[in-house]
Amino acid sequence: MVPKPEHKSLYLAIYMITLLTGLPTNLLALQALIRKMWRKATPNAILLLNLTVSDLSFLAFLSFKVAEILEGQWSLPLFLCPLSGLFYFSTIYSSTLFLTAVSMERYLGVAFPLQYKMYRKPVYAVAVSCFLWVCSFAHCSIVYVTEYHQGKNASMTPVCYDNFTDQQLAFLLPFRLELGVVLFCIPFLITSFCYCSFIQILISSPHIHREKKQRAIGLVLATLAVFVVCFAPYNVSHIMGYIKNQIPWWRDHALILSTFNASLDPFIFYFSSSAVQHSCRHCFSKVLFCDFFSVMQRVFSKQAVKLGHPQMSNSQVNDSKL
Repeated sequence: MVPKPEHKSLYLAIYMITLLTGLPTNLLALQALIRKMWRKATPNAILLLNLTVSDLSFLAFLSFKVAEILEGQWSLPLFLCPLSGLFYFSTIYSSTLFLTAVSMERYLGVAFPLQYKMYRKPVYAVAVSCFLWVCSFAHCSIVYVTEYHQGKNASMTPVCYDNFTDQQLAFLLPFRLELGVVLFCIPFLITSFCYCSFIQILISSPHIHREKKQRAIGLVLATLAVFVVCFAPYNVSHIMGYIKNQIPWWRDHALILSTFNASLDPFIFYFSSSAVQHSCRHCFSKVLFCDFFSVMQRVFSKQAVKLGHPQMSNSQVNDSKL
């Protein structure tokens, strides 16, 4: 997918913002979730870990999109074109499925606490995660079929997953409709029901602490924002494309909104996992402490110069601490 020249700067800016914000925050969440699972694996941690891996995979293959935009065409090895498309689209839908799984796990935990506790085992979460990965990749494997099934009118322009023939569109448009219904609409309805019921139960429970209720509301709002802002426009383009029997002109703009998913998911990790919260607070406190120490060192150095004392080096400052 190569944007028009007038949109090139916008696409590059959005991709770079997503990479610069999504990569460090997802790596921080990954480190926190791995440490938590090392101590005690829980279904919620397993699902969030898979969601983090999905985001990091998306970010890794997003760099191929950046290279394609910079070159104005697909100049990388040909086999990487369908492979990058497979991971790019599969991780979008794996995110919707794992977000839905997290919402169901939360709802079952508060709606049926005793019954769910009997089945709340990590092995079940691993099995569900494997099924969701297979489901998303199996659906999006159509990228391989579309790329390698070239019709007689296929464009010879070296672009990736673009310039479809009439034969390709006759197969692709109905498939995209099925993709949007099965992997977005149904998960979105399930997620909305689970979180609405989840919030209703929490608010009506007087013994639950107010801070926990606020975290739950933040989790729900962040999750619904990802569905509505990142995934809804792109999947609506599937429905409109099938109805009009052509790809909507605004589909690429809707698709680029889905990249923000990798930047917004860490907010869900923060509200969902206390381990991620502690990791974020520890990281930010270290950054603030380093900045504070650097500022104080410069202040004392300037003060020493004003008083006529020689300026202390970093090694001298450290030795003075000892």
